[in-house]
Formats: sequence, structure tokens, C-alpha cells
Amino acid sequence: MTLEESLLKEVKEIAYKHALLNAVKHSGKAALGPVVSKVIGEKPELRKIVKQLIPIIKEVVEEVNKLSLVEQKRIIEEKWPELLEERTREEKKELPPLPNAVAGKVVTRFAPNPDYTIHLGNARPAYLSYLYAVMYKGRMILRFEDTDPRTKAPFPDAYEQIKNDLKWLGIKWDEEYIQSLRLPIYYEVLKELISRGGAYVDKCSPSEFRKYRDQGRACPHRNTSVEDNLEEFDKMLEGYYGEGEAVVRIKTDLKYPDPSVRDWVAVRIIDTSKTPHPVVGDKYIVWPTYNFAAGVDDHLMGVTHILRAKEHETNTIKQKFMYSHMGWEYPVTIHFGRLSLEGVMLSKSLMRKKISEGFLVYDDPRFGTLAALRRRGIVPETIHEIIKDVGIKKIDARISYVNLAAINRKIIDPRSPRYMMVVKPVIIEVINAPEELVAHITRHPSTKEVYEYRFDGPTFRVFVSGEDLKLFRENKIVRLMELANVVYSGVSIDGEQLIVKTKFIDTSLDTARKYKAPIIQWVPYKDYVDVEIWVPEGEELRVIHGIAEKALEGIEDGKTIQFYRYGFVRIEKTYEGIRAIYAHP
Repeated sequence: MTLEESLLKEVKEIAYKHALLNAVKHSGKAALGPVVSKVIGEKPELRKIVKQLIPIIKEVVEEVNKLSLVEQKRIIEEKWPELLEERTREEKKELPPLPNAVAGKVVTRFAPNPDYTIHLGNARPAYLSYLYAVMYKGRMILRFEDTDPRTKAPFPDAYEQIKNDLKWLGIKWDEEYIQSLRLPIYYEVLKELISRGGAYVDKCSPSEFRKYRDQGRACPHRNTSVEDNLEEFDKMLEGYYGEGEAVVRIKTDLKYPDPSVRDWVAVRIIDTSKTPHPVVGDKYIVWPTYNFAAGVDDHLMGVTHILRAKEHETNTIKQKFMYSHMGWEYPVTIHFGRLSLEGVMLSKSLMRKKISEGFLVYDDPRFGTLAALRRRGIVPETIHEIIKDVGIKKIDARISYVNLAAINRKIIDPRSPRYMMVVKPVIIEVINAPEELVAHITRHPSTKEVYEYRFDGPTFRVFVSGEDLKLFRENKIVRLMELANVVYSGVSIDGEQLIVKTKFIDTSLDTARKYKAPIIQWVPYKDYVDVEIWVPEGEELRVIHGIAEKALEGIEDGKTIQFYRYGFVRIEKTYEGIRAIYAHP
């Protein structure tokens, strides 16, 4: 063997190794560029002839990409198992340690507002709080912050929906609270705060107070005596004042650079006879603001570490003034960037608006809620991986749905059975076939499960997608997947039905390879089931009607499968039939 042949063999071997590893990393499809870089990285002396090597490496990449993901992993495990171990170590993401954390004493909390359910962005503090509680053998608290019955009115069923979403994510909490059931506790804390001189009842109109605040001046009520403030607060509780007539404010720095921090509102009056609370009805009219209730509860519940978005940084500053008045120690607080998902709706206000326009409540496939992602076939492990990857970084993270789909595909591909499905079905008639022909449809490359379809010759019919018709006219030979190689011979009309005529050649896969025949999926002519496919596209929901193998009727409700050459879908069985929610390619 010449040196040139020896080098060629070595390059192919190196390229094959790195192509397999790159393919496994990217859901079964290797990219040429990274593989070329790895080959040159392993043998730098090849850099001078890289242009000659690119076509060779490209052939290797194409060869690898023809293999299933399961087969790619099997080859690596057999020939280069150490590469998978290295990759596993690289992919295992560890969260950084919590500041001032003591094992067994860490208490975290997730505090959603049940004015809607949670989406990917909300899932980040929930999952991180859970992971850290587990890491330090501490406790996690679930607290529903529902003290705004008017502006952010809770959805009555959102409490259970949020808990269901958290359970789906694998999150377990040790304690559970609903703030609307704790109002007497807040009243008592506020009375003590007033007694300490840290709060006062303000009867200025909002516009009047803003003038004082913006000028860095005290409003006329700020220096009222403790006794008078306690009396005024009792009058608020008794219903003496109406909405907007009185609030209680926390004393802060009147010269603080951010005017919103200056003497912020702790409680206000809300007429719950007009907007009853779903948990306590119209029992209370004095309601704490987010900052007061959250700040009080974090102390009373022993929270040691707060993990929340950086949009709460101002709230942290506000709450620290209250803590100073009360002589409390503020929890360690970590603020991280926003986590958003492109291509879906994440705004609670927008989703609530869309409900009035006919959208579904929580799991509409166009939404970015966990319920909607779950309905599309996204699995918890995908959410886990994304949240661990972004961690507690302060910068905002924007995840495209394409990237989310790539992670999800890698996880669900090994466990999703395959089925044939066609849209805009057209009849293909095959003549000159053997008296008996058997198609073996593989449900999954990693299993031995095979579904058989038997056809009686010399003529039989199947359905194919109307979009595939041009392939019959453009190619000498077309392969009906796992069934037969056929050649186009014309069309005919049976009543009003178009029939595409073909002739049977053979069943050999080698023939298909020889003629580079396109492989087309099909559905048996008399053995199929109707299926409705929902495809979310931004704010639109495209509904596609197709037919699939009748064996699909045996699939359990909620199962994620793959339609050959179409993509992954999650099956829903309704009284109208089978619906498939599109997940991704």
C-alpha cells in the first residue's frame, strides 16, 4: 500500500470517527465544517492539502448521515467508547455553588402569581430553586402570590394547573402557601412596622403623592404620629376609606435615585365586592402589594436564598428598606436574565387576550406555557437541559424553537415509534406484482418490532402524498418504502378518482440505490385511519388532514410518535377521531 493510499485511509478513519460524534451530538446529522476542523485539529500537517481532502470528508459525512442515530451511537460505543465518555463529561453541567449556603439549612422558594399558568421563563426559577434545595439537602417552598384580585386577578384553576406543571417537571416542594389566606398575618406585621416608625398611612391622591415623590419631598402624612397611623390603619381595615383614598407606605430614602423606590406602597384598598377573589371572595378590602407580602413571607418562612429574574432588582432594594425597619436579615438574592422562547407566545397578558378570541386556555399549541409544550410532545428532560445550560447567568437568554426541538429530538427519537402518514392522498396502482408481496415496516430502528402488510398480486393499490406525485414523473424508478421498486407508466381515471399507474420492478434495495430512487412512504388502500394534524405557526394554527396506517388506532392517548418523512407528533384521541399535535421535524 502506497503512502498516499495509507494517508487516504487514515483521513477517512479520522473523519468517520468525528462525523459519528458530531452526528450524535446533533440528533443524527453531522455537519461538514466541524468534521473538517476536527480532522485538521488531529493531524495539523493536513492543513496544506485541506482542499483536496474536503470532497473525501464530505463523502464520509454523507455516509454517516445515512445511518440512524441508534446505529451511530452503536458504532461509537463499539469502536471509540471513550469519546462518548468525554462527551458525557462535557455535557454534564454543574450549577455554581450558592453564596453563604449551609447544607441542611438552605430554603428556597418558587412564588408564582396564579393569574395564569407558568411558561418556560417561569420554569427557570422554579427548577433552579428545586435543584439548589436538593443540592444542599434543604427545603423548597411553593407560594402562590395572589394578593391582587383586580389588576392581576387569579384564574381559579391556575393553582392546580401550576402544581401539575411543576410535578410534570419533576419538581417536589416541602411546603405550600396561598398568600390570600394569610392577610391577617400581614396586617399584624404592618402594625408592628408602623409602631417602629417604618410605615405610615398616606391619604394623598396618587397624583399629589407623585409630585412630592418626584421632588424628593415628604408628603404631609409622613410625619404623622405612630398612634394616629395605627388608628388610620384600623379605619382602613374597617372599611372607612374607599379605593384610592388611603394607602400604607414604607418609609425609604426620599432622595433615592429611582423615584419608584421612594416610600413605596405596602397595602392598598381594593373593592372586592366588584372583583371578588377566587379564594376568599369579598372577605377583605385591604390587600398587600407584591413587595410587602413577598418580603414578609420570605422572612417568616425562613427563606435563605431567592432566585429570580433581574427585573426584580428594584423590588429587592424596596424590600431591604422594610427589612431594615424590622431588624431582619435579608436573604441571599440571585438575579438572572430573562429566558425567552422564540416562535411562541409567552406574554401572560397576550395569552389571556387570545383566550377571549377563541384560543384554548392553558395548552393551546401556539402558547409557550409548559402545558402547551407538553401537549406538543416536548419532554421534561428538554426543559431541564435548557435551564441547566443557561443556569443563573445574568444575561438574557433567547432560545429558538429550532434549538429546543433539536434537544427534544435527541431525547425522544430513541423512544418514538414510526408510522406512515400521507396528506392529499393519491392512489398508486401497481401492476405485474408477484402473487404475494409482504412489506415489513419497522416501528423503530432500535427494536425488532416490525409490522407486516400483505398484498396480493398481480395488481394492488396504495395511497401516497399528493406532494410526491412529481417524483413519479421525474424519476425512472421510485421506491415504495419497504415494499417495492416501481416505474411510472401514466394515469387513468376511475370515476372521479385519479389513478397513478406504475409497474412493479422488484423489491431489491440495491436496485433503488443503483438508480438513486427516491423513497416514498405510503398507506394501504383499504387499511387506514383519518388523522387531523395541528401545526402551530406563530399565532396561527394550521390544520392538515391526512390518512395514516390503521395501526395508529392502537397507540395510547398522549403518546409521541414519528410520522416517516414528516416529523414528531403527539397523539390525541378525541370523540371526533385521531388528532396529532406537531412537535418538530
